[in-house]
Amino acid sequence: MSDIVHPGGEYELHQFIAQAAAAGTTLEIGGRGSKRDIGRPVQAETVVSTASMSGITLYEPNELVISARAGTLVHMVEATLARNKQQLAFEPIDLGPVMGEPEGQGSIGAVFASNLSGSRRILAGSARDHFLGVRAINGKGELFKSGGRVLKNVTGYDLTRGITGSWGTLAVMSEVTMKVLPAAEAVATLVFEGLTDDVAIEAMCEAMATPFEVSGTLHLQGELVPAMEMDALGKRGQAVTAVRLETYADSIDERVRKLSRAIAEFGEPKILNDIEARLFWTNARKLQFLQGTAGSLWRISVAPRNGARLVAAITRRLKCRTAYDWSGGLVWLIVDSGRDAGATEVRRCVGEIGGHAMLIRAEPAIRSAVDVFQTLDSGTARLAAGIKSAFDPEGILNPGRMYASL
Repeated sequence: MSDIVHPGGEYELHQFIAQAAAAGTTLEIGGRGSKRDIGRPVQAETVVSTASMSGITLYEPNELVISARAGTLVHMVEATLARNKQQLAFEPIDLGPVMGEPEGQGSIGAVFASNLSGSRRILAGSARDHFLGVRAINGKGELFKSGGRVLKNVTGYDLTRGITGSWGTLAVMSEVTMKVLPAAEAVATLVFEGLTDDVAIEAMCEAMATPFEVSGTLHLQGELVPAMEMDALGKRGQAVTAVRLETYADSIDERVRKLSRAIAEFGEPKILNDIEARLFWTNARKLQFLQGTAGSLWRISVAPRNGARLVAAITRRLKCRTAYDWSGGLVWLIVDSGRDAGATEVRRCVGEIGGHAMLIRAEPAIRSAVDVFQTLDSGTARLAAGIKSAFDPEGILNPGRMYASL
């Protein structure tokens, strides 16, 4: 068992990493542990957790900006924003429950380290798009800061974008600054039942093409629907296709009527009211439709109109259960069998059809043996190695977590 270090602040974190860099001590970097079992198992001498580095350091509601230490719980940030009717528009997902961890334990630093955004990404953009500034320590033990409190303030390289999605392999964040946006006054959701995957994706894409600013589209195959635990969805085991609208209270009903007419060819939708709709998307955000499932879990990004085609190709040889977010552009795939978590077949189909596949959940032995993140071509691998060398030349930060050679 590796030693676990909990720095209480940026100075202590900086000093510890500088000492580790000088000694060549390998470090497993993490926040509160909700995503620790994602990626290749890290073999490091010491575990560094930012969980003790918590608290909001700046909040200017009128400027739509907030800063927090990296270990601050996401729900603490969101509770502060909610008091001013604001939100993190990219809707960060909570992976804890599907990884066997309690819900609500994700840290704000881990949100940007993983760049895993929720359903509203199709309208508001990803976590990376809302990341304004960072304070961090690289693998050489150097403290640096990048960005600031507004969008157009960067000269030279925007390091916030490079660090986002690097899973702690380039630097350890001590503080993050984010753009926030006003929360919607009212929410409604149109629900279609019994659509096949390909027809559901067509319906979601057509909804997105309307001028009504759809902020979420999700299709669940029938066997995943009961896990949502919502009577409003029915209990007949039919597939559910949901389309969300968020807007001002005095215009929500009119938008629902117009959107229903615009996609009437797919049937007459059931309308979830504000309370039901908020519950549905809260449950979707914590991936409740995947909770309690066994098997390996894949997260696949693909061109929306290729989503059903990709899943059909994979399921010719593997038994799977599937949910589609982002109008079919994000596929959650549960593989029920396979010694390699289905990696051979998933990679083959993604290679033929296009996309980006990441293995979210599997046994450690499998995660050590297969590519967990998308396999890199030779040119991209050289570029990734160069970036890693610039930030962490001795390879002490999360060695091997994303790729064996990095």
